[in-house]
Amino acid sequence: MAREKVVENYDVIVIGGGAAGLTAGIYAGRARLKTLLLEKSLVGGLATYTNEVENYPGFPNSPKGEDITNLMKEQAKKMGVVFKLTDVKSVDLEGEEKVVETFRNKYIAKTVILATGGRPRITKAKNEENYLFDKGISFCATCDAAANTGKTVVVIGSGDAAIEEGMFLTKFADKIIVSVLHDEGKMDCNEIAKEAALQNPKMSFMWNTVVESFEGEGHLDTVVLKNVKTGDLIPISCDTCFEFIGYIPNTEIFKDQINLTPQGYIVANEKMATNVEGVFACGDVVEKWLKQIATAVGDGAIAGFAAEKYIAESECFHDIILQKEKPGLTYIYNAVDAPSREFLTSVKKIEEGLIGQVQVNRVDVYKSTGLADRLNIKEFPAVVLTKNGKIVHSFIQDFTEESILREVKEII
Repeated sequence: MAREKVVENYDVIVIGGGAAGLTAGIYAGRARLKTLLLEKSLVGGLATYTNEVENYPGFPNSPKGEDITNLMKEQAKKMGVVFKLTDVKSVDLEGEEKVVETFRNKYIAKTVILATGGRPRITKAKNEENYLFDKGISFCATCDAAANTGKTVVVIGSGDAAIEEGMFLTKFADKIIVSVLHDEGKMDCNEIAKEAALQNPKMSFMWNTVVESFEGEGHLDTVVLKNVKTGDLIPISCDTCFEFIGYIPNTEIFKDQINLTPQGYIVANEKMATNVEGVFACGDVVEKWLKQIATAVGDGAIAGFAAEKYIAESECFHDIILQKEKPGLTYIYNAVDAPSREFLTSVKKIEEGLIGQVQVNRVDVYKSTGLADRLNIKEFPAVVLTKNGKIVHSFIQDFTEESILREVKEII
């Protein structure tokens, strides 16, 4: 007999405990929202594997990534965020109640923030798992370039990311050896990057090669390449190997509910909102240009704030705008638009003339169009009339005090 799952209710559920998820949790917790953060493995995410972080503002002493994310975790806990280390098995994001299920629990929330990040694509060569991240294999030149000053590094890959990151590494390392699968002179990157790389004196290329194995006592010191045409094995002594052969976003369980790019990244707007109402996304799982701790924190801040606004607007929408006690009149306007502001006087006259017979609401869309979107209003100013919790009439831009008053009297 299957064990019945324990049900818990939250305002916000954050899935993923990297820098983005932690920041979203901090913002939601600080807003006094009951917040749960779910992380299946390591709180802090991939950032915890970075030995030196030189470009995170406010930390000039180049701390470890783990030091930064540990502080974020402490701050989130201080804000009341509940942490649970467990793997999410399924989600149901449609509807006003979002359901997130793990092996033992069913969590229900008003809003969900997806911060599941991603994972670098690896070569799957022999012994690779022994050297991942802080033991010699890295996936981020921006993160670990400084730690390789004066050293020899191997770069795997020849796409735009591999060559551009390799070029960046030449500012620090003495020697960059690039393993390229293709024939001499052929790469997967753009022509400008290719020519620049070929002319860089610090870069050399091993054509027609793939990784056969990784070797070293405790820390990587040799990458063994295999020539795909001759079968020859070529040991390359190095201090670090950087792999740039792709990145896999952790979005498998969302693919039937959330809009994704062909590469699997979540599509989110400037408010970190997805195509599903009440679901937000942040960090490396989102389709964006730069993936860094600093940008993840920015995303998380927006997502956490947006979740707070969504919940507040939901309560206002149901409890005030769609209240059933009496007919409602909601005036939707933009405070920076002078004619819109001027019509507030007419709205007040209507309210005073009907002496409590109508619930009058004023919604300014200057900072957020959330309530307007729920009322399906895209142009402003507008007036929406409701009765028994349902919309009965909408005026868009072209209306007068008299035309509104006539319609209101019809529904009283």
